[in-house]
Amino acid sequence: MHSEWMLAGGTAGAAIGCAAWAVRGRASQVFGRSVWRGSDNRPRLALTFDDGPSFWTAALLDLLGEWGAKASFFQIGEAARRHPELARRVSDEGHEIGNHTLSHAALYAKTPSGVYGEVAGCQSVLEEIHGCAPRWFRAPYGCRWFGLRRAQRDLDLTGVMWSCLGLDWKLPASRVANRVVAAAGNGAIVCLHDGRAGRPDADCRATVDAVRLILPALRERQFELVTVSEVLA
Repeated sequence: MHSEWMLAGGTAGAAIGCAAWAVRGRASQVFGRSVWRGSDNRPRLALTFDDGPSFWTAALLDLLGEWGAKASFFQIGEAARRHPELARRVSDEGHEIGNHTLSHAALYAKTPSGVYGEVAGCQSVLEEIHGCAPRWFRAPYGCRWFGLRRAQRDLDLTGVMWSCLGLDWKLPASRVANRVVAAAGNGAIVCLHDGRAGRPDADCRATVDAVRLILPALRERQFELVTVSEVLA
């Protein structure tokens, strides 16, 4: 009997592990087509920023411009609607725009139709602001869910995960920079944040200070800093 309990427990644990990988695994394709890194044949990588735009987006754009770097910004529809000029500055300066849902809701707490509404609603807002529809989508918290495959298919979106998560919402700038520089490699996709789940009172000082350290360190290693589209080309 004891061995049967152990077997049942092991089977349940394996099932939970498989489900968790389907939802958050960076290489998972269960809930729609997704990428997590680019080609390793060239010294280029993509910096990406989630959860904006916010007050801090302008400082990040200034830094990127100073170093001649391009990046991809996964914008929240409601945040972009609050700050349309700031949202538009991102694309006006040659950076790439991605879809990060309308409200930054946890998709796993939504019905399939609710997931679709979050993605489609954001796509509509961003297309109105930027004049073109995003090609790329990133799920809040990196958690995909039922309904997303249809949304990506209907809206012609590809999911984007990451090869390095900066943890910039909880670590000091120096540790964030060390994580990113240590993980830098050809084709890497780095996830940072220019907002905090779309909150108007977001404090992203650590992200800005980290990027101030990251950009010269990557340039010294001869990396070209490009958009997601370019790193995947």
